Amino acid sequence: NLGSGVASVVAVIGLTLFAAARYLPLDYWLADQRTATGEQRTLRLSDGTLINLNTHSAVDVRFDEKQRLVVLQEGEILVETGHGDARPFIVETREGSMRALGTRFLVKREEQGTRLSVLQSAVAAHPQSNPDELILSEGQQMLIRNDGLGPVTALNLGADAWTRGMLVVDNVRLEDLIHEIGRYRPGHLGVAPKVADLRITGSFPLRDTDLALSALLPTLPVQIEQHTQWWVTVAAKTEPKP
Repeated sequence: NLGSGVASVVAVIGLTLFAAARYLPLDYWLADQRTATGEQRTLRLSDGTLINLNTHSAVDVRFDEKQRLVVLQEGEILVETGHGDARPFIVETREGSMRALGTRFLVKREEQGTRLSVLQSAVAAHPQSNPDELILSEGQQMLIRNDGLGPVTALNLGADAWTRGMLVVDNVRLEDLIHEIGRYRPGHLGVAPKVADLRITGSFPLRDTDLALSALLPTLPVQIEQHTQWWVTVAAKTEPKP
């Protein structure tokens, strides 16, 4: 009857919203600008600032007479601030805020917090629930947590290579590499525990993740197991039977 039909529709909508909130937070869907998985986009803001959005990223832009505020809801951005505007330029996440000091920098949401990487000039970092502030200089990076600031370390090799369609890694675990490649393709991309700790160095194309995976084969004892288009696993190479 009509009542049960409406109830079924409501149940389906409820489950859909739950799934969206679980896997794609609501803030992502409601953001001013966002990119889909595998998509990248460049925005030019009203002050001349350029923002590159990486795969599956979302930002809100909140400019007023006192400040230029960009809220990173999800993913990763590269910021090149515009010149000639006296208002402070701030990028904010759930973990803290970053005030540009005439600069070019990366901000990335990670499981443990927000990673700030300074490519040029300097950025002042401030955690959300702590009065501490630290100025990072060119070539430095740091993880910002809600309750504090992590140690300052040297910038990763090729940190901004994604803006040129490449992923550059230096002696990283295979599992970490696969996790990064997985950000650029839909479905599940996993790695077998037996090969997860193998180390690899190289450059991998992000606009063709199948090609990136096939580039592993000449250098590592692995094989690509494609169960479906949406379920792929990097596993240990098996020797052919005699």
